[in-house]
Amino acid sequence: MKRSLRLCMFGLFSLCLAVQAQAPRGEGRGFGPRFGMMSMGPGSRTPVTGAPYSAMQVTVSQQTLADGNQVTRQEQTKVYRDSQGRVRVEHTGGPQGAQAVTAIFDPVAGVSHILRPSAMTAVTTPMHAHVAKENAAPRHQRQDSSQVQTEDLGAQVINGLAATGTRTTRTIPAGEMGNQQPIRIVREAWVSTDLKVPLMIKTSDPRFGTTTMQLTEIVRAEPDASLFQVPAGYKVMSRPSRQPGGAEQ
Repeated sequence: MKRSLRLCMFGLFSLCLAVQAQAPRGEGRGFGPRFGMMSMGPGSRTPVTGAPYSAMQVTVSQQTLADGNQVTRQEQTKVYRDSQGRVRVEHTGGPQGAQAVTAIFDPVAGVSHILRPSAMTAVTTPMHAHVAKENAAPRHQRQDSSQVQTEDLGAQVINGLAATGTRTTRTIPAGEMGNQQPIRIVREAWVSTDLKVPLMIKTSDPRFGTTTMQLTEIVRAEPDASLFQVPAGYKVMSRPSRQPGGAEQ
């Protein structure tokens, strides 16, 4: 039971990485079953239009245990974006016990969907609800004494596309969380100049290991319009939008 739960959570984590990398920023937070708890996307922006593509997103996580044992996990997620800025992210399950989940962001209709093919169900949520929640001022600011440095890595070709890179290093001072020595968390990101999406993200955190995401098998063509619709025969459930304070609209 515990093993199945861990595998399921890993599958949701992988989908979250795909959502944050491909969806319009500002929509990843709060989308779907607790995806907001694992959000890594900064800020918000409008959807990217006029740059359709499809690709395979490969995410590899590696962790070294205290006894020297190594744990490696790999997930493959299919992503699509059309000329109107609509995004589809398909997580096919991967590890045994993880369920297939598909996320659709439709800024044209102003809604987002979570599809569960095994149950033939869809949960639809207004996208503006997530934006309002994200842009609202937090009631309590968490004190964080971490030091953050950002380095420009210039430009290079990643998987056949021109990209610009940045490296962000966050240092947690000694004693901040009971640590005897400073903890350095490094994130390197290469973003496509044309597609405006990450082609590669490498994150190294001594607490959790390393994670590398790459966008591969990139096809710059218009995906089928049906990919951004809820399939016929699905039971659609609407999730009401909420005000930043938590009240339903």
